[in-house]
Amino acid sequence: MRALLILLVYTQVLATILFSVSISSPDQECPSLYDDDEASCIEKTQTLKPIRREIYGNGRIIDITHKFTPKTLCGHPVKLVDLLTLSSSMRNGSLYNFSVMKLPLHAGTHVDAPGHVFADYYDAGFDVDSLDLDVLNGPALLVDVPRDSNITAGVMKSLNIPEGVTRVLFRTLNTDRGLMWKEELDLSFVGFMKDGAQWLVDNTDIKLVGTDYLSVAAADDNIPAHLAFLEGREIILVEGLKLDDVKAGIYDVRCLPLRLVGAEGSPIRCILMK
Repeated sequence: MRALLILLVYTQVLATILFSVSISSPDQECPSLYDDDEASCIEKTQTLKPIRREIYGNGRIIDITHKFTPKTLCGHPVKLVDLLTLSSSMRNGSLYNFSVMKLPLHAGTHVDAPGHVFADYYDAGFDVDSLDLDVLNGPALLVDVPRDSNITAGVMKSLNIPEGVTRVLFRTLNTDRGLMWKEELDLSFVGFMKDGAQWLVDNTDIKLVGTDYLSVAAADDNIPAHLAFLEGREIILVEGLKLDDVKAGIYDVRCLPLRLVGAEGSPIRCILMK
């Protein structure tokens, strides 16, 4: 009787191992446990290919968000090699795929909250969950900045942005040089100088400032310009926008950060609508 029980247990264990190997084999084209037709499954897998778009709705919707991949640019000395980890895999016997994400909050296209550069604001809870979605969504003006300088007070005056405009996306030399497509940080990027940021705060109605590199501010004035923008807690900074091949003009912008309570920044999905 004991020998029979041992044989039954051994048979069950062996069957489990064989089943696990069969569904995790790299040669198997279909991870689903519910498709009985193997040939059909292989054919389906070979023809499946997702369509990835930058423009939707026959040109009505333009995605201005950079994709997150292991090569996405990150200002902090952190590589996104472990951006996505598949902790449960159908190839290894799970009934579903389940991923875990590890992402610096100021990588790629992202938003800054006041707590990013003010310790008191951070402690008080001025995080991305406190940002005004009414500011992040609505009519916006996309402008081309003169390509021969950073954004100074003089440059801001020259743009002649009309009164009442509350959202402006600034396209600079950074887009022409494709800096957001590079894997390494380039400190020669164009951005706001402190006087340009302060002029915007003092002389315009702008509440949403969008730029085309990881930092809204030039490297030489990085913190001072951020302080000028964020001290009043009324201006929201969206950085790392993808503005390639988008015509200057008026659009509806739609930007939504993650609701990360306690976070001073967040990845953000931004689109323009004609």
